[in-house]
Amino acid sequence: MPSTPLPKLLSSLLLLSLLASWASAKSILRSLPDDPSLFLSTGRSSSSDDQYCDSWRLSVETNNAGRWSTIPEKCVAFVQAYMEGEKYRSDSDVVAHDSINFAKDVTLAGDGKDIWVFDVDETLLSNAPYYASSGWGSNVFNETSFNDWVAQAKAPALPASIKMYNELLGLGFHMVLLTGRMELQRNVTEQNLLFAGYNSWSRLILRDASDIGKTAVVYKSEKRAELEAEGYRIHGSSGDQWSDLLGLPMAARSFKLPNPMYYIS
Repeated sequence: MPSTPLPKLLSSLLLLSLLASWASAKSILRSLPDDPSLFLSTGRSSSSDDQYCDSWRLSVETNNAGRWSTIPEKCVAFVQAYMEGEKYRSDSDVVAHDSINFAKDVTLAGDGKDIWVFDVDETLLSNAPYYASSGWGSNVFNETSFNDWVAQAKAPALPASIKMYNELLGLGFHMVLLTGRMELQRNVTEQNLLFAGYNSWSRLILRDASDIGKTAVVYKSEKRAELEAEGYRIHGSSGDQWSDLLGLPMAARSFKLPNPMYYIS
């Protein structure tokens, strides 16, 4: 069989390569959306924002971010997806699981003085319905509109928290609720807690006139000191803000619940 001349062979290979490249390019083009903006919205920009926002959330939860007033504008969709998705619930479940594991190892005296301190908002009750209608923390906090929401007394329970709360009751702990809400909100707060399924707390502590102007750290530290002065032993403390937990005296163990929507000092 006669051999094919080398120049003719190279030309044939080049033609086949070009045809293959053209077919591949045509296939890729068919897979792209007709609207270029759709390509941009699902490309690297969105992925990069999600990666940044997840890292930002970690910084917030570990208190590395320090004081902040609103979530980054590009993280609104991320925070919404987190709060409405399985990740938030899973994170909360893990905190509750760790809390109960600790509580099971505590030896209680049985004299009614062994307590667990809970914050209320974003710890026992979820204000996600309010924040869903106000930008998920992307807008500066509006005390008036938030108080209007509180007055409705319809914030749902956080599933992981109410399960943990009831387990702690079953273990023999007494529940003390320490919230930054005002004393004039006592009735609606009690109504909301009962509506959400909570009961049998030993004490509900709210800010009175003398607490106005105090940071959460100062106010809650003072209330914990008063409890200890009355002979209570604070074995555990749960809150969504570091200001719920920090300051002396502290609980034997403190447990931080997730909340990327706002910061309270």
